[in-house]
Amino acid sequence: MAGYNRRLMLFEWVVLGYVLLTTLYVLFFWGRLVEPWSMLWWRVGSVTTIILLWQAYCRWPGRWTVLLRVCAQLVMLSSWYPDTYELNRIWPNLDHVFASWEEWVFGSQPALWLSQRYSSALVSELLALGYVSYFPMIGAVTLYYFLFRYERLGYAAFVILGSFYLFYIIFVALPVVGPQFYYQAVGCDQIAAGVFPDVHNYFLTHRESLPIPGESGGLFHNLLLLTHAAGERPTAAFPSSHVGVCMVLLWLSWEARSRRLFLFLLPLAILMFFATFYIQAHYVIDAFSGLLAGTLFYWLLRCAYRPLSAAAGLK
Repeated sequence: MAGYNRRLMLFEWVVLGYVLLTTLYVLFFWGRLVEPWSMLWWRVGSVTTIILLWQAYCRWPGRWTVLLRVCAQLVMLSSWYPDTYELNRIWPNLDHVFASWEEWVFGSQPALWLSQRYSSALVSELLALGYVSYFPMIGAVTLYYFLFRYERLGYAAFVILGSFYLFYIIFVALPVVGPQFYYQAVGCDQIAAGVFPDVHNYFLTHRESLPIPGESGGLFHNLLLLTHAAGERPTAAFPSSHVGVCMVLLWLSWEARSRRLFLFLLPLAILMFFATFYIQAHYVIDAFSGLLAGTLFYWLLRCAYRPLSAAAGLK
């Protein structure tokens, strides 16, 4: 197959590197983690999945087995995300610092009043659409590279997955949960008064959040409720990986010179940016930091792809 050989692909080495790094973390902090055995077995299962799919490709090399290897790792991201909560909740929470920065920059907490000021069904549904389009946007870019830039599919997967795992490393190191959890923990009255107490290890044992704002009963609002209930945890607020990954996808579509793909993604990415703090998942500074982090990760990974591929013996 053009562009690929029968070795592990570079994005799979990225996943294995993250597994190794976090496994060492789990072993080192074993006594402080809540469910270390389940975390360890999840990592064994992840490595096993990579090996089995790699062997399937060696047995049946072709476009579809390559796509299966890519899609498997993209799907597994939904389980690696809540895993960051298990890894970082042993550390004292830092939201009081980030909420204070938000107040200093904007003179208020936009995530607290924005949904109240702009509460119409149209605004609510549009921003909910932006937020729930996250994984469909990733799927669209992956499918485009598979259909029209197949020789670059491994590269696109490397950039997307590498960006995710760079974000996840930050989330483990910076236990920031975002407004929906922090405001619930300390009370919206205190937040509105500009009081941001240090809640220390509160989120070690608490996962309660504010209800998602917006027009109840709307199609996209209901989809947002479902996705939130399925995988949301008090973790991963700074920087916004939703915004950051959207930037990565925009850069990949621009690099592919697909005007249609770029114009399809752009309005959804804009909606995503505002949705992150409208639904109180992030502070505004998280969203702006996501723009910068996503662009930085894209260029770092883009530049690293060729030398890393050569080092791994890949074409």
